[in-house]
Amino acid sequence: MDQTPEHIGGPARPLPLTPGLWFVSTPIGAARDITLRALDILASAEVLVAEDTRTLRHLMEIHGLRLGDRPMIAYHDHNGAEARPRILRALAEGRSVAYASEAGTPVVADPGYQLARAAIEAGHLVSAAPGPTAAIMALSVSGLPSDRFLFAGFASPQAGARARWIEEIGSIPATLILYESPKRVHRLLGELCDHWGEMRPAALCRELTKRFEEVRRGTLGSLRDGIGDVAPKGEIVLVVGRPLPVVPEAADVDAALVAAMARLRVKDAAAEVAEALGLPRRDVYQRALALKEGNEA
Repeated sequence: MDQTPEHIGGPARPLPLTPGLWFVSTPIGAARDITLRALDILASAEVLVAEDTRTLRHLMEIHGLRLGDRPMIAYHDHNGAEARPRILRALAEGRSVAYASEAGTPVVADPGYQLARAAIEAGHLVSAAPGPTAAIMALSVSGLPSDRFLFAGFASPQAGARARWIEEIGSIPATLILYESPKRVHRLLGELCDHWGEMRPAALCRELTKRFEEVRRGTLGSLRDGIGDVAPKGEIVLVVGRPLPVVPEAADVDAALVAAMARLRVKDAAAEVAEALGLPRRDVYQRALALKEGNEA
């Protein structure tokens, strides 16, 4: 049974909402990207919680939603420990609570995670009205493979931790989605080029859904050089393609085949080396035969 009021069209209106914590995704730029279900929840919840109360008030005004005498609680990185008990008390009283991020999907690079954990541990309903998220939109417009991807969030501001983070995620066989400040994105691109190579495909997405939306596609090197000394403005999402295949040197293939053929039949040795080095089995088998014939000559 559906637990939220829904309608096909028309303005949102306050209707009974199941008690619990409801995460509401908010637009990342264009106010009309809000969903009808999100508006219903914002209109119906008995308590409203927001990462930025000014942003939520403005969004509600745009869509004609009245706050009335309902409490609105600020909940962000700097006051989470103080605000959580108040929110949990409202949930314990059987009230419906809606939490809205400043922009995008709650919990994704957002302080809502600890609130979700606390509500779940206390046995309360936790659900969500899905909607906008910069990470997924950037993936959609990047032109890079989307069958497997990893949201890696923000790079650490600490040089050592950032270098370890780059090394850790660099070999993952998936498209990577990164957030970064416009002031630091040129530095990050330079470091990614140093660690991953300049030819790895990437897309730099800026100000998504907003007036000056821009998507630059190319390689890590071309994106780094394209920024130059002028930092881009606005919210940045960097999407990086999976690692490029490394073609082994012929001498390395021969050495691997010789070692494998010392303990396996030629066919089995070729299969093992082909799989280990990511090479076509037929080509490796032909090379193995040539090596065997050369040794027997």
